Amino acid sequence: MRMWGKYLLFGFVISLLSGCHFRPTDRAQQYKDGRIIHNLQLVNAPNTEGSPVNARDFVTQVKYISEASPRLYNNNREIFEAIENWMLSGGDTRDLNEFGLLAYQMEGEDKYGNVKFTGYYTPVLHARHTKQGEFKYPLYRMPTTLSHSRLPSRAAIYRGVLNKKFIIGYSDSLMDNFMMEVQGSGYVNFGGGRSFTFFGYGGKNGHAYLSIGSVLISRGEVLKEKMSMKAIRQWAEQHSEPEVRELLEHNPSFIFFKPEPHTQVRGASAVPLVAKASVASDKSLIPPGTALLAEVPVLDKMGKFTGQYQMRLMVALDVGGAIKGNHFDIYHGIGEKSGEMAGFYNHYGRVWVLKKASSGFLADNQ
Repeated sequence: MRMWGKYLLFGFVISLLSGCHFRPTDRAQQYKDGRIIHNLQLVNAPNTEGSPVNARDFVTQVKYISEASPRLYNNNREIFEAIENWMLSGGDTRDLNEFGLLAYQMEGEDKYGNVKFTGYYTPVLHARHTKQGEFKYPLYRMPTTLSHSRLPSRAAIYRGVLNKKFIIGYSDSLMDNFMMEVQGSGYVNFGGGRSFTFFGYGGKNGHAYLSIGSVLISRGEVLKEKMSMKAIRQWAEQHSEPEVRELLEHNPSFIFFKPEPHTQVRGASAVPLVAKASVASDKSLIPPGTALLAEVPVLDKMGKFTGQYQMRLMVALDVGGAIKGNHFDIYHGIGEKSGEMAGFYNHYGRVWVLKKASSGFLADNQ
């Protein structure tokens, strides 16, 4: 929980007595629900106002689930149908019980309901099949002739130790390659008016991941409160190619890709993803197919918290190595603008897991 400023004596005493803070911070924490004593706590109704702003996108996401994963859909069919009926009636959170829906509030990282939101997206890279001119930065598929214990580090791969037969394209930006690694997949435009090729996750080299953002912060080159994917890109634009490479080599982890022509963006559940209607979650806490009602902080174009929130319905359909506990990674869509907004998110909101009254969910999660 972020700490701020000095309090007046009275306010300080009151905060000690109640065990919580009373003002939101610039990361959008709220402290109006009191201490939550269960990991997922049943509430009469979410302590919030308004209705979901993305009803149509949620319906589309559910449709994709039914088409791509009938088993996942059937396991959650009752809840999906109840939510759609609730939305058709206006989506007032006070009416959830009328549709047999129960809301379980997540305790958050601080046990006061503050759930962390970050963002991810699908980048679009420009590349060619052969090395030519500015297209000189290799993209690799997973080596099949080397054991995982023998896979080289990022620095070694940049030096060219892998056989060229594993190269599946050459991009015009080393930083773009790295950003696609961070996202785990992306589209590649090979030019010539052809359809984009989806590069799905193909494996990793097994080396530990180190954040290059943390390196820039420790060097004093980017302030911690200013750190984002956009800030990293701006830093790269202002530095030479050797300097960018040196920074990236601090992270020895390396991701390989698998070309998949004519494929929609899919998460770990093999379901096409709808922007801001799907999230990556810690599946040990929030399993795939879980329906979520989320109060998401609204950021301006500069990534600053506006003091406002939007209610969204989302489904857990993806996972991520850094997504643990009360933390969700919101999928933002395809392309540069989506990436810029996704990169800003390191904020807090509130989340309620929606379940049918007959699910027996409460006994399993307290």
